[in-house]
Parts: sequence; structure tokens; C-alpha cells
Amino acid sequence: MEAGRLLTIPMAVLASVFLAVFLFWFSGKAAPEQVSMTVAGESGSQVPGTISAAARIGLAIMRIAINDQITPNISSTNSSDTTKNSPDQNVTDLSASDSASVYTSVEGCRVSSQFPEKIMRWCGLITRYASERDLDPDLVAALILQESGGNSQAYSHSGAVGLMQVMPRDGLAASFQCPNGPCFRDRPTTQELKEPEFNIAYGTKMLEGLVNRRGSMREALKNYGPADVGYYYADIVLGIYEQYRN
Repeated sequence: MEAGRLLTIPMAVLASVFLAVFLFWFSGKAAPEQVSMTVAGESGSQVPGTISAAARIGLAIMRIAINDQITPNISSTNSSDTTKNSPDQNVTDLSASDSASVYTSVEGCRVSSQFPEKIMRWCGLITRYASERDLDPDLVAALILQESGGNSQAYSHSGAVGLMQVMPRDGLAASFQCPNGPCFRDRPTTQELKEPEFNIAYGTKMLEGLVNRRGSMREALKNYGPADVGYYYADIVLGIYEQYRN
């Protein structure tokens, strides 16, 4: 939370916090009961703890009061998302604001204006690299919308990175082993793939290679997306493409 943000919290919130503190103090006088509490940390694990009913009320009041003031300003960045990633490709938003005006070029943009702004801001890069790879810019835009929602810092549960969700050689992706060693040992690093232009250049090159080897865009997308889902992923991307294309 920014330092100046605290000054904007209404008195009702402060009163709620004081009430919560009082209930915690009062909870020491009451008989505790065993409950399951979520502890902060990467695993998000559940651990047993001792807490009274009064303390639980205090927790609830404080959480509601503070979340009511803060949550809208955090969640609003993704409120316009219209697509859902498949289970293996869910991404975690690590950046609430990509400054991308330098990547958007109105002149020469070949991405359909029907795409949301979070995709159109990458129009210059999409148009350039899709054209170089003989790909439809709207198809690349559809893939980016499905994969990352336009977030250049996106990181999936399987370790894929960036706008086109490319697997890097490091991070979580390093744990994937093939018969000849790490599956992605020849890939770029996570840091490289978080750079928007590098990610789109690399992702479109991958897609171009798959089209050339597999013979069609649907087959290429089937192999670009998560394994063991058949044409599910490919048909989602193609459906987005048909929805937004010029």
C-alpha cells in the first residue's frame, strides 16, 4: 500500500479496525475453539490454529472494511477480461500497468479495432512480426488475448512467460524433463521473455514453424497450447479470432 493511501481511508474503516482490535482483546477472555487458518506464503497451505468466535468476528470486520477500500483498485485492471485460459495455462498477473504506448502504431496497424485496448496497445509489434512470419495479425492478437490477456509480465502455473506464454529454459519450466535432458534447455530466459518485443518475435517464430511442420493453423495451435487437451485450446483461439477479426 502506498504511504499516502492511508490518509484516504474513511473514519468508518478506522472505526471498524478499532472494533476488530477490541474483539481480539476480548477473545482472550473467551474459550477458544480449533479452526483452520490460511497462512501467508507461497504454498497457501492450511494449518490448524486456535481462535475464538470473537476473534473471528474481528477478522471478518477488518477484512471487509479494508478490502472494500482497496480491492476495487487492484481488481479493476482485469475487469474487462472476456476469455478464460485452459487449466494448464492460467496466468498470474504480476504487473498491473504495462507502459506500452511506444509499441502501438495507429498508422499501419493491421489488428482489428474490435480487440480490447489491452491487446491494441501491442498492435505495432503484432503487425510487424505477424507480417514477417506470414501470419494473420488478428490470429496472433487472438492468441495473445487467450494466453495472457495482453499482460506482458504474465506467468503461468506451468512456468510459461509473457504475452504469448512461451516456456523459458529457467524457472518452473526447467523442471520439465525429456529423454535427452531438460525439455526447454534451448529456450530464452524468463527475463528475456518478459520483454514484449522479444516475446512476440519469439512466439510468432514458434507459431510459424509449427504451421510449416503441421500443415494448418489448427494443427499448429493444437501443438502450441497445453498438451493432452486435443483441439480444445486450438478451437478456443480460433473462436476468438473469428469473433474479433477484420
